Amino acid sequence: MPPKKRNLAARAGYWSATHRKIAIGGWLAFVVIAFVLGGAIGTNTLSDDDSGNGSSRVADKAITAADFPDKADEQVLVQGRDGQLTAKDPKFQIAVKDVVAKLKDSRDVIDVASPYAKGNEGQISKDGRSALVTFSIPGDKQLDDKVVPSLNATAAVQKAHPDLRIEQFGDASADKALGASLDDDFKRAEFLSLPITLIILIVAFGALVAAGVPLLLAITAVVGTLGLVGPISQIFPMEESANSVILLVGLAVGVDYSMFYLRRKMEERDAGRSSEAALEFAAATSGQAVLVSGVTVMIAMAGMFLAGNAVFTSFAVGTMLVVAVAIIGSVTVLPAVLSKLGDKVEKGRVPYFGRLRHRNHGESRVWGWVIDRALAKPVVSVIAAGGILVVLALPALNMKTINPGTAGLPHDLPIMQTYERIQSAFPGGPLPALAVVQAKDVTSPDVTKGIEQLKATASGPTSVLISPNKQVAIVSIPLPGNGTDDRSDAALVKLRDTTIPATIGRVSGTETNVTGMTAGSKDFNDKMNSRLPIVFAFVLGLAFLLLLVTFRSIVVPLKAIVLNLLSVGAAYGILTYVFQYGHFEGLLNFRSVGGITSWLPLFLFVILFGLSMDYHVFIISRIREAVDGGMSTDKAVAHGIKATAGVVTSAAVVMVAVFAIFASLSMIEFKQMGVGLAVAILLDATLVRAVLLPAAMKLLGERNWYLPRSLHWLPKWEHDKAPEPVHA
Repeated sequence: MPPKKRNLAARAGYWSATHRKIAIGGWLAFVVIAFVLGGAIGTNTLSDDDSGNGSSRVADKAITAADFPDKADEQVLVQGRDGQLTAKDPKFQIAVKDVVAKLKDSRDVIDVASPYAKGNEGQISKDGRSALVTFSIPGDKQLDDKVVPSLNATAAVQKAHPDLRIEQFGDASADKALGASLDDDFKRAEFLSLPITLIILIVAFGALVAAGVPLLLAITAVVGTLGLVGPISQIFPMEESANSVILLVGLAVGVDYSMFYLRRKMEERDAGRSSEAALEFAAATSGQAVLVSGVTVMIAMAGMFLAGNAVFTSFAVGTMLVVAVAIIGSVTVLPAVLSKLGDKVEKGRVPYFGRLRHRNHGESRVWGWVIDRALAKPVVSVIAAGGILVVLALPALNMKTINPGTAGLPHDLPIMQTYERIQSAFPGGPLPALAVVQAKDVTSPDVTKGIEQLKATASGPTSVLISPNKQVAIVSIPLPGNGTDDRSDAALVKLRDTTIPATIGRVSGTETNVTGMTAGSKDFNDKMNSRLPIVFAFVLGLAFLLLLVTFRSIVVPLKAIVLNLLSVGAAYGILTYVFQYGHFEGLLNFRSVGGITSWLPLFLFVILFGLSMDYHVFIISRIREAVDGGMSTDKAVAHGIKATAGVVTSAAVVMVAVFAIFASLSMIEFKQMGVGLAVAILLDATLVRAVLLPAAMKLLGERNWYLPRSLHWLPKWEHDKAPEPVHA
């Protein structure tokens, strides 16, 4: 290829192929240094008071600044198993006294309060059949270890009183049990994702070496990114689950980009080019498509910066970083590796799949058959495929976004069953609203009177905690409902808008904000709903401009946006149908919480839009390349989509398989994410790319490349002429 025609990706590929040792050694050095540096610096994670929104965030920051003694609140539930014993029965009272005695003798336990002590009457349920022994664990670090003595004490009393139910629940015990469960889930997901990806790649390429190259690039890109996160997190603190998101996105795009590149190189070899020429051509075509699609994905991820929440900011930083690293690896070290391997990249042939790939020269017979029928009857295909996607999207019109809170946690865990029993006996007890009162002196008569008036409005037991500097008071007020349902939200609105202004709000010099599970959930949900249109406009607008410049067509970006929105809409609809309406609960092992978790619609949109654009840019680049090489649009559409159908399908199967693993996790938020991503990618790679896209392009014909005269000044992306294959 003459030097004057080399685009950026081709120049990078040429340099990499002619400086293999530097390219490969430099990449490995980057990964190792980044990983070691990141480990040495450590990751700065988001604090609880930085991850919220609105009034609850103000309250959280006030609590943090007030320097309250660090402690975790715990409680032990005592109740009869048959429902006959009450708190007045001697057996019941002896068990409670044993709990109190054992806890007082335990290490790392303070402030043990018996339900029989004066002033603690609220620790006995209204029906008298349940009682709570409350206590605290000092400190905010190593609570997993500090909670063990109290758990052992509770278990010992339970063993001594088998006729009663004696169980512990609280901040530390719940974190320990849930943390262990979630760690097991993520370890299983991460362990399964790599071998499943490798198997799919072996089937796609028919050779062990070729299958290993994309996986190695993806793994090293993720490892390098996780290393870079350490120093960057000192500026942008990261949410704890950001590493899982980085793994998810990094594995997807890393495999995608190297598959596109490698498959094109193998096709050009099949077409009769030398190994060097095939690599150069793959760099100039698929390499350039990787650059464009990668930038498009990063634009989509950047939309999360506009979500107005620190959690999404950390997700944006992590995902953009891993995509950028994967792009750099794809256009630098990947050509060096392929140049070094040459035809040895097809070593380790798998008998059946290796022969199949060479017989079909990278084209899928199944998708070829589907695409031919879509092109033969484009009107019917557009109506049928578009109609299916619209029908699938219809349930999304009634989508309700919620924070599932405790309802979204795995209910088969003993700790969650204990929580549900406490919630039933003491409504609003475990997750009360926290009214945070700020004043120069919260112990002054006027403020004290206002707090007492606020407490008097509560329908259950309340408590007041005063900060050491006497400038902040936390008033605990029970709320009805499960903490995140309509009853809890309505009670919160009444507390904020009516009760507080009528009581403590009347005291001059005070400021009162409400936090807690319900308040944090509602504030976060309200923020997401208000920012979603802004994120949509930003992502769609920038993607339109990028595709407009890349393909010099106003129709291509508009069509891409419509098709991608259909995929996202269908995913929203299926999520609503399954998780909001409660279908397939047994199959997916979940309990409906009556809505979709509030962060998911925005997150799914940016991820799905970005990954869908990957496929779209890759396919359209191949079609445009053929058009610029002299083919008619009709022939170019058939050629481009058939030539890319195999690799797009393989890449999609990898992502669907990985996302489906996340759908098997126990938390409903991750189930929803896994199902939403897997379904959307499956629909996008099949119904959209193999039926709707070719049919729509066939109907539009040459109008696909329409560019208004006023935009003819846009730069032109030069394509090499597509080679004529040497085979029949």
